[in-house]
Amino acid sequence: MQFAAVIVAAGRGTRMGGEIPKQYQLLGGVPVLRRTVTRFLERPDLARLVVVTAAADAARYARTMAGLADPRLAAPVPGGASRSASVCAGLEALADHLPPEMPVLIHDAARPLLPHWVIDGVLEALMRGVAGAFPVLPVADALWHGRNGRAEQPRERAGLYRAQTPQGFRLGDILAAHRQAHEQDAADDVAMARAAGLQVAMTPGAEENLKLTHPEDIARAEAFLGAGMEIRTGSGFDVHRFGAGDHLMLGGVRVPHERGVQAHSDGDVVLHALTDALLGALAEGDIGSWFPPSDPQWKDAASDVFLQAACARLAERGGQILNADCTIICERPKIGPHRDAMRAEIARIAGLDAARVSVKATTSEGLGFPGRGEGIAAMAMVTIRLPGGAP
Repeated sequence: MQFAAVIVAAGRGTRMGGEIPKQYQLLGGVPVLRRTVTRFLERPDLARLVVVTAAADAARYARTMAGLADPRLAAPVPGGASRSASVCAGLEALADHLPPEMPVLIHDAARPLLPHWVIDGVLEALMRGVAGAFPVLPVADALWHGRNGRAEQPRERAGLYRAQTPQGFRLGDILAAHRQAHEQDAADDVAMARAAGLQVAMTPGAEENLKLTHPEDIARAEAFLGAGMEIRTGSGFDVHRFGAGDHLMLGGVRVPHERGVQAHSDGDVVLHALTDALLGALAEGDIGSWFPPSDPQWKDAASDVFLQAACARLAERGGQILNADCTIICERPKIGPHRDAMRAEIARIAGLDAARVSVKATTSEGLGFPGRGEGIAAMAMVTIRLPGGAP
């Protein structure tokens, strides 16, 4: 059975803190919203997906979705003044393309770890003929009513559940419920459906389908994420002969030197070695196969383009760089004065904290081509985390 989906991503998420809305913050190196959208695009039974966003986030949304060229992903829809208004806008956009009997799932952008079996449970309930369905978890803790910081009365927890999303309905039914409410806000879409007289079934939820609300929720989500991840390492090596010039590009930083390098691109041995290490960890070839020197478009190219492309590929596969370690081999120039600038620039290019980037230097004690001052080399090791079972 095919279904459509609305992802609500127009909120500001102020309780999470930070300078950007929580749906655009990183979870395991990947924006939360991208993880949520990707989870739905993994479904072969998905017919159409609409993301409801805030108009102020147009540029963030474009950056977050870059590379997700799936025809089922519709153009984003501007949200309203409330969650209910935003959901209604998404449903209206679906109604322009889909029949009213189409099942539609409404999901919070801030629930990026949605298991596929939770989706299956909601869809199976709809197939059995119920008007709506949503995943829940039973309340396990004791409940108390309190006032002014003091406990007053215990509350019976039997029959109480924690609601999750996605919440599923027939498109025509839930859209009619929203229209009938005239943009009055509701706790969620189940409340909207019940107010319209629809019967809604409960299906099993999942602890990992948590909603990111407070800063500590990121750590909880990453713990769930890490439980299904595998660790890989990759190594890279690059060397360039000295030639005419007055500087070297090393780690994205212009370093004054009496020589330049002979290279097709800008000859940044550090970024080249890092790119090879990352592609190696992904088992996706090397820098030469991705950016062949025979291709004129890479003539004199800045090497940050190469590393950015490898990082984008890692993000597409749901991975994260855990650590990058580089060693530069040369007699001259002195690397120490530029080390921190290189770390900062590599971190910027790769979207990392500089604390995850190491840059070291060594000489070859006068031996070999570095010792004779004929060229410069770099080695790199990269450790990444990928979803478990990745090819």
